[in-house]
Amino acid sequence: MQELEKKLNYTFRDSTLLEEALSHSSYANEHRSARLRSNERLEFLGDSVLGFVTAEFLFLQHPDLPEGDLTRIRAALVCEQSLFEVAQKLDLGSYLKLGRGEETGGGRTRTSILADATEAVFAAVYLDGGIAAASELIHRCLLEAEREEVVEERRRDYKTALQELVQRQADQVLAYRMAGEAGPDHAKTFQAEVLLNGKILGEGSGHSKKEAEQAAAKSALEVLGEE
Repeated sequence: MQELEKKLNYTFRDSTLLEEALSHSSYANEHRSARLRSNERLEFLGDSVLGFVTAEFLFLQHPDLPEGDLTRIRAALVCEQSLFEVAQKLDLGSYLKLGRGEETGGGRTRTSILADATEAVFAAVYLDGGIAAASELIHRCLLEAEREEVVEERRRDYKTALQELVQRQADQVLAYRMAGEAGPDHAKTFQAEVLLNGKILGEGSGHSKKEAEQAAAKSALEVLGEE
């Protein structure tokens, strides 16, 4: 755990909090005799701690933005994919305690499990060191300046932009199709193509069909010189 504490830049006074944050329900269920607790309760608390810290950050960072824009940016910052990326950066998957089924099923790389563990770790730091310690960790891992560029990228709807561009001319037919998929069920990558009048205009990939289509639309906009 000391290695992870170095990555977190935080040393726990109560190390059992970190152990609980890394204990998946599948592991706790297999060790009921030891009365182990899963990280589900910490995940619940961590979601609120993360929401507050992020809301305060955006409120101070963007004094002129209306409530609706702040809400959308916060949603993009604290989404499952963002938390998954934090977990990857910290290599949380290596420290998780998983039941046998989750272990063999690829739980250490599963997006939802890692995102939940990230929230649980935030809560563990909050309970151990208070809101200042949790805020420092969240700012460093999630709210650094360059991440706002990622947020803006996620907020853009390339499919709508492409549709609006194509509709400037009459009789244009835009369509999407899946070109393939690869990887295990818990970590699939999808390939999508966007066609204009039956001809491939752009290609893209993503961890969901929707994400792949957005990537293909972005590629098409680049081809058309609009991105």
